[in-house]
Amino acid sequence: MHLLHDENGNPVPHGGHHEHSHEHSHSHDCGNGCHEHCEGECKDENVALLTYMLQHNEHHAAELDEMADKLEKAGLADAAKQIREGVSDFQKGNMRLSLALTLVKEQLKEA
Repeated sequence: MHLLHDENGNPVPHGGHHEHSHEHSHSHDCGNGCHEHCEGECKDENVALLTYMLQHNEHHAAELDEMADKLEKAGLADAAKQIREGVSDFQKGNMRLSLALTLVKEQLKEA
């Protein structure tokens, strides 16, 4: 769960959508010689995790964009500009995640 803090350091719930955790559980570890056993399962798990992370990051980018709008309306144009630049960086990272997801999916089709 994300926690934001107010100007006094008090925790404030992450608003605007449902609370969620960033913990990810994995049912197995493919790094211990089980290559033949879990190859397909690991790829499926990677597709699911990459899909989740991409959607999650896109959601946060949209939230940050909304925050930039609010800050700009509140007269904090410099802060809004920095957030928008951060959102741009998020979007660049998301493009790379999307490409990685496409590559993993293509490899699954070939297997």
